[in-house]
Amino acid sequence: MWLPDKSHLEDSNVALYMASRGLRNLDEFVKYSYDNTEFWGDFADNILKLRWGRRYAQILDLSRGVQWPRWFIGGVLNIADQLEDSPRPLVKWEGEDGSAVEWSYSHVSYNARAVASWLKKNGLRKGDRVAVYMPMVPEIVPVMLGVIRAGGIFVPLFSGFAREAIRVRLEDSEAKFVFASDVSYRRGKEVDMLSEIVAGITKTVEHVVVHKRAREAKDYVGLEEVLRMGGDYVEEAESEDPLMLIYTSGTTGRPKGTVHTHDGFPIKAAADVYFHFDLKPGETLIWVTDMGWMMGPWMVFSAYLLRGSMAFFEGAPDYPKERLWRFAERFRVNVLGLAATLTRHLRSIGAEPGDRELDTVKAFGNTGEPIDKESWMWLHKVGRGRIPIINYSGGTEISGGILGCYVVKPIKPSSFNGASPGIKAAVFTEEGKPAPPGVEGELVVLSVWPGMTRGFWRDPQRYLETYWSKWPGVWAHGDAAVVDDEGYFYIVGRADDTIKVAGKRLGPAEIETVLNAHPAVAESAVVGRPDPLKGEVPVAFVVLKPGHQPSEELKKELKTLVENALGKAFGTVDEVYFVSQLPKTRNAKIMRRVIRAILTGRPPGDLSALENPAAVEDIKKAIGSAL
Repeated sequence: MWLPDKSHLEDSNVALYMASRGLRNLDEFVKYSYDNTEFWGDFADNILKLRWGRRYAQILDLSRGVQWPRWFIGGVLNIADQLEDSPRPLVKWEGEDGSAVEWSYSHVSYNARAVASWLKKNGLRKGDRVAVYMPMVPEIVPVMLGVIRAGGIFVPLFSGFAREAIRVRLEDSEAKFVFASDVSYRRGKEVDMLSEIVAGITKTVEHVVVHKRAREAKDYVGLEEVLRMGGDYVEEAESEDPLMLIYTSGTTGRPKGTVHTHDGFPIKAAADVYFHFDLKPGETLIWVTDMGWMMGPWMVFSAYLLRGSMAFFEGAPDYPKERLWRFAERFRVNVLGLAATLTRHLRSIGAEPGDRELDTVKAFGNTGEPIDKESWMWLHKVGRGRIPIINYSGGTEISGGILGCYVVKPIKPSSFNGASPGIKAAVFTEEGKPAPPGVEGELVVLSVWPGMTRGFWRDPQRYLETYWSKWPGVWAHGDAAVVDDEGYFYIVGRADDTIKVAGKRLGPAEIETVLNAHPAVAESAVVGRPDPLKGEVPVAFVVLKPGHQPSEELKKELKTLVENALGKAFGTVDEVYFVSQLPKTRNAKIMRRVIRAILTGRPPGDLSALENPAAVEDIKKAIGSAL
């Protein structure tokens, strides 16, 4: 295991906080953070030193129940208006060709003000949604902060999405403005983004601003033109006003738009980075991510609210093979976050850092999916036993972590050594009772915290059904977990049908919708299959309409259809099996857990609700004939 040294025990952020509040150990700190709402006021005022337009009168209001808490009541706070005027670097960026820029706090602030002023001048009203479809380029930071500064709701779109995934999210959010890049660059190739966003545009979109890097795009306003106009507009915002709408996939239906507020996601993200990752003013944080996933905005908010720097790059982290480590050395990175999928990949290609490339790194981060012991041990070895691996798990709806690691306590391989600040975490059995040590159950939260999503966009009932319907007053997260006899947590998978591809959640419904639109397909079911590199990959089981026959050509056609609709990085189906029927309950619900169990060679469990038992043998036969 990793062991803390004297500096961790005495000088880390969490150690100093514990000492100043008379908390004797980590367990006392975590309990204090979820038992006392004053913890969040203390953090916002004395550590973040937020500037309030009007100070809040009350920290927490639970009058609508634990499902709908309201925070910092009466406060006026535009979280994007906290940028200080400073020459210190805020953004450190590298292109795939090796080019680099560093933007100061002052430079980012100037550009964010320009974006906000242009939006206001062109008709943005408070609460309008603004979608952003850009790769990880430096301009994305002032665009994001400018949207929020203007009173808009930022809707980040994964830069690898294709037109159908874009259309669904633009349609659901009713976005009025779109900021997009014409191209991105990955593995030495130019990737067309403009065609995808244009094809995905919906009728609510009134203005498209294009970050013109390689094409004319004469029909659209250029981002450079927006930035040149300057301005100083800022919209007054109540603390509970929405600032961001991030889509995440569930097991059924359309993607869920999680709603986040000025006093929620940013404060929770900053608290996690402060206490888990020990980021101090002037230090540099990188997470290998995309702005379309929560870790992108999470990195932006936490870095600038904690007066640090954020470093990121465009393109692939293994192009060339040692790129990630060289990047860490070049920009003197202190906290280096990556997904278990990337760790496994780097390990598989032998991409180990040089002697000096990790000299400034004081913490690794892992999130997105459980990290296997072998990959954990490899990363531990790469860090020469000096660098702690901060395992970190939560979700878009959480605004960060439910579980994490702290540097004041030993860290076991693949473990979480504590719950995140403000989170009272537990593992429940099916009966809704705490699971004994070593017994697998479902990860739950028994407290409230500012980063809780304020429901799903225009669908409050779906939010309640997703997280609050299993046990009264308990947030059931959907992760399968276990606690050992020393109180260490371990995530062992998903308790529902969501697929995690390279750490990103993908709902089966998104792929099934595309497959079912093919004229030969009657219905389909998509489940995840374990993959040594990506964690999970989607596998489709397809029932054809009468008159259509299985063929390799049709299989290839269906795979291409999904890839084109959702994007290669997000919607690649690993295999298609043709079956005559899918296992269903009496009320016609597809039993994906049964399909997944057969696919992975595990017992299918209770089949008492199965209406058509013959489907089990049909699936076994389809899998067997393909071997």
